[in-house]
Amino acid sequence: MNFQKLTPIVNKPNAWALSPLVVFLCLYLVASLLINDFYKIPITVAFMVSSIYAVATTKGLSLNDRLLQYSAGAANKNIMLMIWIFILAGAFAQSAQAMGAIDATVNLTLRLLPGNLLLAGIFLASCFISLSIGTSVGTIVALVPVAAGIAAKTDVSVVFMTAVVVGGAFFGDNLSFISDTTIAATRTQGCVMRDKFRVNSLIALPAALLVFVYYVIYGSHIEVVQDIPHVEWMKVIPYIIVLGTAVAGVNVLLVLLLGLVSTGIVGMAYGTFDVFGWFGALGKGMTGMGELIIVTLMAGGMLELIRFNGGVDYVLHRLTQHVRGKRGAELSIAALVSLANICTANNTIAIITVGPLANDIAEQFRVDKRKSASILDTFSCVIQGIIPYGAQLLIAAELSGLSPIHIIGYLYYPMALGVAAVLSILLRYPRRYS
Repeated sequence: MNFQKLTPIVNKPNAWALSPLVVFLCLYLVASLLINDFYKIPITVAFMVSSIYAVATTKGLSLNDRLLQYSAGAANKNIMLMIWIFILAGAFAQSAQAMGAIDATVNLTLRLLPGNLLLAGIFLASCFISLSIGTSVGTIVALVPVAAGIAAKTDVSVVFMTAVVVGGAFFGDNLSFISDTTIAATRTQGCVMRDKFRVNSLIALPAALLVFVYYVIYGSHIEVVQDIPHVEWMKVIPYIIVLGTAVAGVNVLLVLLLGLVSTGIVGMAYGTFDVFGWFGALGKGMTGMGELIIVTLMAGGMLELIRFNGGVDYVLHRLTQHVRGKRGAELSIAALVSLANICTANNTIAIITVGPLANDIAEQFRVDKRKSASILDTFSCVIQGIIPYGAQLLIAAELSGLSPIHIIGYLYYPMALGVAAVLSILLRYPRRYS
């Protein structure tokens, strides 16, 4: 294959460029709903079909150059960084399970929290950790295995418990000062982080409080279905290290690497496995992420062809044609970042893509920049939290053995946040920034 550099081609805004995404959604989401089985159609097959369609319908390039463009999207630096996280997350999860860290952490949680507060407690922990570390993916990697283990020892379903973690993870992704989405939103709108946080918190906190109260009420009937075994405190150390370093702001890759090393040390000290058993667990965990990595690569390639063919530009152009008034301007910014997120499956990239245009709209219609930054961040997190091909739902599904679509129906916090965000625009709330 010839790997010459591609000649830059700028395609005009084109609605048809979005058709690969429609093919994927019809094949995976619509078909699954029609047959009422979310496991019948593998997501890898859905992405393969839509990727082949995207390559076949791309115009202006030879087949070789279409494949190069597709591969460039798959090899995007954000995609590759996500894959390294997936690999280390898989290795850590399997190693932690093999040496008993997950069971020990589950037993400790069940001893500390009474059954009727488990859901609310897990949600609060997810909110706090994500707010501290600024990443939803890191929070999901740390808590989903524990949440799944808790579900196995209570009468709560695994999918419900997993959704509790995923929902809380987006609380911090939306509000944290060190979140990529917060940084991107404030920089593109030219406002100060603390001001954006004030506006954002007035929208997100009521939604989170409402969901928290629901979890308290819903969880009042939960009972532990078996006696809680004795907690082996030493085996909890890997999770303490992971959570502690994550909250301290350490890079997520280093957090997972420290977790890996700690599982090996504690596991061998306990005699759970020897060095070769540890290596075997690491290898099994990494290869177990194979499907997730394949999906991530194909999604990156397909979405790059959508961008290349003018799909994203069409969305930007179409939604800014008939903006009228401040409320319409805010709704257009919300729609822009939402559709960009659907087309890129990355909330940070979506904000960076539409941020400059959102800034122009805000200036033209005198929208407070703190409000426009809040809208960008909030709606990107809402969409990222409910698309079945986003990194967060993919890794949560992989760690809990579920279908991404199956989790969506239980994501109460992202849904509540979306409703609160829409109402904040329609009702001109908060007044000071509207």
